[in-house]
Amino acid sequence: MPRTTFRLPNNIILILLGFASGLPLALTAGTLQAWLTVENVDIRTIGFFSLVGQAYVLKFLWSPMMDRYTPSFLGRRRGWLLTTQILLIISIATMGFMNPSQHLWWLASLAVIVAFCSASQDIVFDAYKTDLLSAEERGLGAATSVMGYRISMLVSGGLSLWLADKFLTWQQLYLLMAGLMLIGVIATLLAKEPTENIAPPASLKDAIYEPLAEFFSRNNAWLILLLLVFYKMGDAFVMALNTNFLLNALGFSLSEVGTVNKTVGMAATIVGALLGGYLMKNMSLFKALFVFGVLQGVSNIGYWFLAVTPPNIISMGSIIFLENIFSGMGTAAFVALLMTLCNKSLSATQFALLSALSAVGRVYIGPIASIFVSTYGWPLFYLISIGVAVPGILLLLACRTSLVYTQTTGLFQRREQYPSGYKIAVYTLLTAVSFLAIWLLTLLVCSFSGVKIYLFTTQISFWLNLPYYQNIIFNIGVSIGALSLIIGGSLDFLAVRKIAKQ
Repeated sequence: MPRTTFRLPNNIILILLGFASGLPLALTAGTLQAWLTVENVDIRTIGFFSLVGQAYVLKFLWSPMMDRYTPSFLGRRRGWLLTTQILLIISIATMGFMNPSQHLWWLASLAVIVAFCSASQDIVFDAYKTDLLSAEERGLGAATSVMGYRISMLVSGGLSLWLADKFLTWQQLYLLMAGLMLIGVIATLLAKEPTENIAPPASLKDAIYEPLAEFFSRNNAWLILLLLVFYKMGDAFVMALNTNFLLNALGFSLSEVGTVNKTVGMAATIVGALLGGYLMKNMSLFKALFVFGVLQGVSNIGYWFLAVTPPNIISMGSIIFLENIFSGMGTAAFVALLMTLCNKSLSATQFALLSALSAVGRVYIGPIASIFVSTYGWPLFYLISIGVAVPGILLLLACRTSLVYTQTTGLFQRREQYPSGYKIAVYTLLTAVSFLAIWLLTLLVCSFSGVKIYLFTTQISFWLNLPYYQNIIFNIGVSIGALSLIIGGSLDFLAVRKIAKQ
């Protein structure tokens, strides 16, 4: 009799792996922000701590390795999942031995490592569910994985703040969170490996080149990239300093923020994701993205109301509940969009590239938001967040034809216009990525060295004053990246108009 291996159903696997995927994010974002706030770290430092999430933006740089190479155990997707999960357990546990008042830079370094390992796990998990689910299953599958993701953020966000306020030290809390990552390990061991209908790339060069070449040969590729950047930008603006706003500006306690903002908010996001996934069964992808996008943008006005009225836990809870329901609906549609845009044979690299762009707002808004709030105040900040959601809706309307075609046929429209101009846009984008990769490397080096690296003489150390050059490198990279998106988006717009006239 042949031996059979016990496997969990796909929906349970997606919930458990979604849990493991979401757990590290709060530990380097909202929960870490609360820890630093309690330790009286200044708001500008807290704002710049959000840059540890740079790995979520640059994760496509190493995603080709996960498409090309297959570990010697568990298969191409599950083998990488297990590897990243073990590294996360070790790095999160090590954070538990740090104290912000004594080891601020070491804590920042570990947060960067956790973010890198978490982004790597996301690469594989996103590829896993893209390979596993059919087109008809993606809406509900996206909602299911979002539910697991949000449950874990409920645990590492709301529950963790409550535990830190009532029972545990911050160090003990991080050790507990490291232990909870074992849920992902168990799920990986009990999951089934997706069927390999298409062979992986034959070489690392193919794994790097083919996903980019295939994606950028599509019609409206650059408008799609801009859509991915701006669709959730309004949410990113609101959430950038959300914990600090509720703790410092409104004066709520850790347990109140944990119970209402994190617990009720995350629960509402789960409800919203499931509701969005259910509604998507009878809606086109474009219609779902449009309706849910408008709702999540308009709901930001609730935070402006909190900023201009006396603190009240009931109004705070009601507004956060509604905002997170609409945010969850938008997230379900957005994840389904990412899966729809991926070519299955290249899903790890393409999903990493696309989801990295969607993380731009969450990663880069933090420093900008902290400077803006300290200069102009909270009410104006939250009014601006409503306007920030508008470009995403306009870009969605511009991409309507391509999205409808892809969802209907399962194919991608190919472009034929302006080949030379598009080459310039691609090379410009690659240049920007190179600058940001160098910036990330200097960030890692400086976090370990404290302030600067001394090599041989003080003259050499002067020229390697990396914190000063980090600002220059970062600004150059972001500026070139913005330029590439403007060039590519403009060419897409002209190409669409030219085709329409024909």
